Amino acid sequence: MATLSREDCKVLWNDFEYDFDNPTEAFNIGHSDEKADEWFDEIQKLQGNRHVRLGIFKNDGSVVGDVALQDIDRVNRKCSVGIGMAKIENRSKGYGTQAVMLMLKYGFMYLGMERITANTLDINIGAQKLLNKCGFLLEGRERKSVYLNAEMHDRLNYAILREEFLKM
Repeated sequence: MATLSREDCKVLWNDFEYDFDNPTEAFNIGHSDEKADEWFDEIQKLQGNRHVRLGIFKNDGSVVGDVALQDIDRVNRKCSVGIGMAKIENRSKGYGTQAVMLMLKYGFMYLGMERITANTLDINIGAQKLLNKCGFLLEGRERKSVYLNAEMHDRLNYAILREEFLKM
C-alpha cells in the first residue's frame, strides 16, 4: 500500500468495472478524467484529518484498488473501513484482505481506534467473506434500505473492536 497519486486515481477511475454479481451501492458510469481529478482533490482535502486513503498495488507497482479508514472520529475512537478494487479480475485474490488487515492494524495500533465498522449489501457475498476473514462481526441489518438495480436490498452492518483484533 502507498499514497495514491493523481495518475493512480485516474487509472482506478477509468479501470473500474461494476460487478453485477457482487454489487456495491455506488454505480458510477460515464467516468472521466475530470471526475478522477475531483476524486483525487477530495482525497487530498480529507487525508489525515477525516480519512486515511491508500492505494493497493501489485508487486509490479500497478495500482489495483484503494482502501480507506473513513469518517475518523477521534473523540469516540471509531471509524469505518472501505475498499475498492477496480477490475473484477483482481477481486478475490487476497489483495483486499491484506489491505483491510493492514488498515485495521494502523487504525487500532497507531490511530488509537477502539471500533472500526464496515457496511455492505446483502447480495455482495465477496465483501461479506472478506469482512468475516478479517474478524468483523455482523451487528445488524438495515432491511430494504438500498434501492439498486430495480430491487430493494438490505445493508449489512459489521464491526470489529480493538480487543477482538488484538486476539487474532
